[in-house]
Amino acid sequence: MKTDIYKFRKDEHELGNCLDAARRVAAYNGLDKKSTLRLELLTEELVGMLPNLLKYGDGEFWIENKGDCYEIHSVVDADSLLSSDKREKILDVSSSGKNSASVGIMNKIRIAAEIMLANYALTASVTTSAYPDSPYSFYDVGCYADPTGYSNAWSLSNYRSGTKEETKEWDELEKSIIAKLADDVIVGIIGEKVEIVIKKKF
Repeated sequence: MKTDIYKFRKDEHELGNCLDAARRVAAYNGLDKKSTLRLELLTEELVGMLPNLLKYGDGEFWIENKGDCYEIHSVVDADSLLSSDKREKILDVSSSGKNSASVGIMNKIRIAAEIMLANYALTASVTTSAYPDSPYSFYDVGCYADPTGYSNAWSLSNYRSGTKEETKEWDELEKSIIAKLADDVIVGIIGEKVEIVIKKKF
């Protein structure tokens, strides 16, 4: 099953239909109360970051499933390639060298998408790996080679696998709703479109 594709214009944030879609998918597929709640929570997590991404272009949202494997999709189509100045504004680092916005798993997912929207996908791994203490080093940890269908992709599962236990980053994973509930979150770039997919098997 695949829901209708909900389209959002840049800077328009009428996102209530997304939660309705999650409830309809759950009811149609006969998910129990616990699974329905988890699908709704994952949808809320994704919908919560969309307003920050829609400022870069129009977006789409849908949910689909094949059997017990569910995917929650959002796509943002960048208006145009951004200038270096605009890229720097997206990746604004405070004078302390730390970006408070990069704290927390949902913000890391959002920043991974913004890096791609800012056309950093071709250079980010070179840039951040040269500076291991960079607040964006998490991006390299989650990236993976030869992503199917994407020219570049970041995965929460890869990030989790590359994160050491007993660290601040591991603590963020332990406290994150999306890291606990989702099987994986993929952020991928296709041309000027960035797609975020939350995967969950019920």
